Amino acid sequence: MGRQGPRSTPAPTAHAWFWCLTDPEPSSRASWTVPFAACSPFIQTARCYARPVRRKRKDIPSHLDDLPPTMLKKDYANVPVINSVDDVVKRLLSLEMASQKEKMKIKTQQLVEKVRRSPNDNGSFEVQVAILTAKIRTYEEHFQRHPKDKRNRRCMLMAIDCRKKLLAYLRRVRYDTFENTCKQLNIQYTLPPLHRRRITKRWLVKKAFCRKVFEEVRKLKAPERLKQRREWQARARAAKEKQAQCEGTPV
Repeated sequence: MGRQGPRSTPAPTAHAWFWCLTDPEPSSRASWTVPFAACSPFIQTARCYARPVRRKRKDIPSHLDDLPPTMLKKDYANVPVINSVDDVVKRLLSLEMASQKEKMKIKTQQLVEKVRRSPNDNGSFEVQVAILTAKIRTYEEHFQRHPKDKRNRRCMLMAIDCRKKLLAYLRRVRYDTFENTCKQLNIQYTLPPLHRRRITKRWLVKKAFCRKVFEEVRKLKAPERLKQRREWQARARAAKEKQAQCEGTPV
């Protein structure tokens, strides 16, 4: 084994030179060959300047913009004492300080008032279409800001499918009501495409299997359905006999 010479000292790094120049204590300069682990405040400042500038969000139009800010909330609109309160209280109870949920209540009520049949109508097909329309438009505005929200996208597609079924029923049963609903709510209804299934061997086998399963289930439920039918017949017969006895007895 030959004699080894003295080991060469590694060259100082940029962090080490910076640390040696900025360190106030000379005793700690003996370890100037060790790289500086923590980042200095000067480098942190430089990194902050190098960050990309955030883009400003675009002003997305909303279907709630037509609501006047001086309008009162839904729960306080019909209170008789509201006219005698202070202006500050009125401002707190107005839509200017309201959340989006409270504004949605007012907007949904306005859409329902356009299509309802009577003042007490709260569950007709037209009212359901108006409520779903307000939800769908809110979802559309949400996706313009958050296009990757998959959960709310699924909720929106379910609402669109439900509204499409209601409109199809109205178009089939009451066409004049269907036209009025689409006109008042500004809905563009498109006819569904004609569905044509290509008949294949696999589809025929699957259809035969499903029919066989349906018949087997029907056979298993036949005794229960027969028993239920007999109970209904017995109840109807007893009610008919009781009614005949009441009519036959003199008052």
